[in-house]
Amino acid sequence: MMNVDILKKYNQTNQFGSFLGLELEVLSPGEVNYHVEVKNEHLATLNSAHGGFLAGIFDQIIGTAALSKALLDKKVVATVEFKINYIKPAFLGDKLIGNGKVISSGKRLYTVEGKIFNQNQELLALGLATLNAYPFEKSDMNF
Repeated sequence: MMNVDILKKYNQTNQFGSFLGLELEVLSPGEVNYHVEVKNEHLATLNSAHGGFLAGIFDQIIGTAALSKALLDKKVVATVEFKINYIKPAFLGDKLIGNGKVISSGKRLYTVEGKIFNQNQELLALGLATLNAYPFEKSDMNF
C-alpha cells in the first residue's frame, strides 16, 4: 500500500479526529493542517472552547505531521510528550486551523511544532512535541 493510501486510510479510521470534527489537509510530507469549527460540544464556558479540545487538535496535528513523514521510511509514530501554550481563547463559531510541521526527524525521534490559529490568523496556541517512530509492521494498522 502506498504512503498516501495509508495516510488516507488513517484519516478514515481516526475516530477521535472524526469525533472532534477535524478535516485533514496534507501540505507535504512532514506538514499538515487540520480545519475545524468550534461548536457547542467543544465549549468549557458559554463562549470559549475547552483547553482539552485545543490539546486534542494539537495532538492530531503533530501526530499526523510526523506520520506523513515517517511513512516515507515505512514507519508510524506515537506521541511521547508535548508542551502546549494557550495564547488566546477560541470562541464558539471560530474556524480553526491547526498546523503541524516536523522540524527534526531522526531514526527514532521526531520533533514537531504545532500551532493553532483562528479565522483571523490570530495565534491561539503553540507547542512542541516529541514522537517515537517505529516500523509499520509493529503497529495495529492492518489495512
